[in-house]
Amino acid sequence: MKLNLTAEKIAKITGGKLVSSAPQTKITAFVTDSRVVSQGDGFIALKGNRFDAHQFIADVLKKGAAVVVANKTYKVPSGSTASFILVDDTLKALQTIAKYHRQNSKLKVAAITGSNGKSTTKQMLRAICSCAGETIANMGNFNNQFGVPFSLLEIQSKHMFGVFELGASHPGDIAETAALTLPDVAVLTNISAAHMEFFHDLETVYQTKTEIIRYLNPGATVVYNQDDTYLARLKTQLKGKGISFGFSEEADVHILPTEKFTFTYKDEAYVFDLQLEQHNKLNAAAACAAALALGIDIETIKKGLSSFTPMPMRMERISKGNTTFILDCYNANPASMKNALSILGKETRTPRIAVLGDMKELGETSKEYHRLVASQLLDNHIDTIFLAGEEMKYAYEKLREIPSLSVYYAATPDKWIKTLSETVKKKGGTCLMKASRSMNFETIFKEI
Repeated sequence: MKLNLTAEKIAKITGGKLVSSAPQTKITAFVTDSRVVSQGDGFIALKGNRFDAHQFIADVLKKGAAVVVANKTYKVPSGSTASFILVDDTLKALQTIAKYHRQNSKLKVAAITGSNGKSTTKQMLRAICSCAGETIANMGNFNNQFGVPFSLLEIQSKHMFGVFELGASHPGDIAETAALTLPDVAVLTNISAAHMEFFHDLETVYQTKTEIIRYLNPGATVVYNQDDTYLARLKTQLKGKGISFGFSEEADVHILPTEKFTFTYKDEAYVFDLQLEQHNKLNAAAACAAALALGIDIETIKKGLSSFTPMPMRMERISKGNTTFILDCYNANPASMKNALSILGKETRTPRIAVLGDMKELGETSKEYHRLVASQLLDNHIDTIFLAGEEMKYAYEKLREIPSLSVYYAATPDKWIKTLSETVKKKGGTCLMKASRSMNFETIFKEI
């Protein structure tokens, strides 16, 4: 982070009250973790449901924090040499500073949202943009109302492109972060059941994800999945520029059913020296469409996409002994579970072993979707099944009725991990491990 803001300027941007004997004090970085504050840093005292950083202000002052943004109810210590900016809401202040910083940059921004494929599409587009110029992207799970503004504050004058993933757990989340990123290109990957505990139905998911369209920069382009029932509406409803992608012949970026990744665009066919799974062809098409909208030429797109490396724990293939493991432990929802089991079902290296954990935040629909997993396991001819979690018991209740099926269930994996270890060492084959992040299924792989 390389900012160049005075305390006085920060107060003006946020509309806060400046309490300072040195209003021209400059900072180059903001932090929210009191443990990593350095001399001359700015500190924003964020407050959440389970934390309140105001209690650490005394510590950051001892470490040399030059500027502190705090709630207006905070009592500034007398004689402090630091500049204080008192605001109504410190998170809103952070977001306002981030938006100011983004608005005063010259880079083109692509923002990506959707129920599945956001991170992979982001990484693919990042790889492409990096071949065209200096590129910045948010890392890991920095895709919410806290992470996005901090990612935007990392923008430097050298950057030509910004690629930011926007996540949502509740209605209104995308509006909150899209208003900060102000995309030149908005990418909508798909609409499916995720975080249903808070969204309740797919229509609400669609309305939330498409909030991004309200916050586009003038002349921006919307890139959307033509194969998605909900997003296909945009073909007739979108008022601005749009590029659709998908296997549908109606898609602008039309993916062809070839072994190598190939698509047509404006009557031209483009062949990439890449072999991708079906779901990653959609992610790649989304990234290519976004790159075209950003003005990147096709040769640079080919070069960039070929340099893409999959993220850890996202359908990551690792060989151990005589077993091929497919680790997909970063997240799980009904659509990604269905896709992963479909891929496992096509594996020729048998036996096919599924190690599955709960899909979280499905609310009232959880029982229904976990029961559906049982049908998907059967449809894909999975040989041996290990299930864990309070919700996966609904899948087990259906599967245990089939005497010929090898299925193991427990509330926690430790109850069957020894059996799993013996199974893969003895039989080999292909083993899929998939669950929501909180299940920590990557630890199972380390133990067997």
